[in-house]
Amino acid sequence: MTTIETHARTARTPWPFTGREEELELVRRSLTAGRPGIVVTGPAGCGRTRLAAEAVHGTGCARAAGTPGARGTAFAAFAHLLPDGVTLHRAVQLLADVKVLLVDDAHLLDDASAALLHQLAVQGRTRLLVVATDGAPVPDAVTRLWTGELLPRLALEPLPAHDTAQLLTAGAGGPLEPLTAGRLHRLCRGDLRLLRELLGAVRDEGLLAPVPGTGERAWRGRVPLTATLRERAAPVLARPCPGERETLDRLAFAEPLPLPVDALDLSVLERLETDGLIEVDDGEAATTVRLAHPLHGPVLRAAAGRLRAGRLAGARGSLRAALDAEAAALTRSVERADVRTKRAPVGEWLVAEGERVPPGYAAVLARVSRLRGELREAAAWAREGLASAGEDAACRRELELTAARSGEADTAAGFDAYDAVRLGAPGRAAGLLPSGSVFARHARALADADGPALDRVAAELAERGFLLYAAEAHAQAVRVHRDPTAARTARTRAVALARRCQGACTPALSGLVLGELTARQRQIVTLAATGLSNRQIAERLTLSVRTVGNHLYGAYTRLGASDRGALPRPAGLPHAQPA
Repeated sequence: MTTIETHARTARTPWPFTGREEELELVRRSLTAGRPGIVVTGPAGCGRTRLAAEAVHGTGCARAAGTPGARGTAFAAFAHLLPDGVTLHRAVQLLADVKVLLVDDAHLLDDASAALLHQLAVQGRTRLLVVATDGAPVPDAVTRLWTGELLPRLALEPLPAHDTAQLLTAGAGGPLEPLTAGRLHRLCRGDLRLLRELLGAVRDEGLLAPVPGTGERAWRGRVPLTATLRERAAPVLARPCPGERETLDRLAFAEPLPLPVDALDLSVLERLETDGLIEVDDGEAATTVRLAHPLHGPVLRAAAGRLRAGRLAGARGSLRAALDAEAAALTRSVERADVRTKRAPVGEWLVAEGERVPPGYAAVLARVSRLRGELREAAAWAREGLASAGEDAACRRELELTAARSGEADTAAGFDAYDAVRLGAPGRAAGLLPSGSVFARHARALADADGPALDRVAAELAERGFLLYAAEAHAQAVRVHRDPTAARTARTRAVALARRCQGACTPALSGLVLGELTARQRQIVTLAATGLSNRQIAERLTLSVRTVGNHLYGAYTRLGASDRGALPRPAGLPHAQPA
């Protein structure tokens, strides 16, 4: 007997399913009696297969899948369901009685399997769940499933950063510092398979370090160059042309700054652009070029020898001017009351490399993050500034504002009086807010107890990037709406926005988010917020530790939280201190 041993470092437990609850419900409804099914498409690594598996879990449906090496074999995908030598007509007859059929990797189907799938859809007796990858060649018979309107199509986008927090917590064995979570998401561009591989390598190589006083861990410095990551970066690592590889390396070591096009060989750039390896930007001052995938630069730098790295690193320009430009642009966005965009590639690069972040710059990033409702990220930027300066008044103030979770008065122009509105006292802000601004309209709507006006203000705040303020405005609308349906809609929107605000707990939101939980979940979350461990909660409520853990996990899922620190805290409770 042959025994195959699995290395402990490569064994991976399944990640929790998260961030696709609405899509999951849509797919499940599409597979109910009387429905034809659905096609799910999306980029590689976006979670298509996991979504499909969750949708059919426990249904006992039949399954088939395309494979790249079997395209020359007729009905290869359905070989386990059909006898040898079967005709298309007979295959349709044999599978007609299958109630639900899941076909994964449909872009890899052989022509006979694709024709069979199309005929089953035409027949309409079998409910079909078909999964295919965007950007890959798809057999015409499969494409006609949605272009011919036989089946509806659900096109998935990569999972956004705020929905990957729970996955990263599970993969890391505990909460990650938000700047680290953001770095992982950027490097992987929402590809969950790559995210899992990279996080596993970072964890296994001991690159996660505890952040004092937070219970979080952070990753700074090099990208671990595993075999899988080398394979993912093969398009740049394996370029056979020396001139192309030299250009790619120069771009990698110039990061986070781009290089002027006229400093590089144009013929080489044309080939690299055709292959999708570089991006060209026609800026105001000059046309510049940078690497297209954010993972390629770190991998190329990690793969370079010491002498080559030393030569290329010395050619990078000064980052000071670029940092100042980023800070100025972010300050202007606050002045315009529009923080929907937060571009900080130079600052993010400094953090990733473990370099010192100027405190003035860090304070600006912390402020913008706080205004966007990214409270844990705001605290992380403030800590970066304090680590560089030892003590900085602006960073200390941002850290205190964020830690309070209640938005104490912001003395910045246009926002100090606005805190009175958010706290439910619009009369105190009369005449102090900029006339005609969305903040003044929020004050007027609240003073008039006008639910529809509050919802309109909330929608504009969300559009401008002020997600926490939008959640609060919707929450205030809930309490003044006379129409129960409008109140429920406002409440749903408030909860959805609050979930994206990294554990925010303000007076306007108090009790609103917890209303999403069952009575037992609310009870356990309230106790957890006081700092009690699972075992202490279990002893107090006469439950098993496992039951408490299950209820907390259910609360995480419902609230979009990644850990205890991201759970909402009932009003009046002090912040629990990290263990």
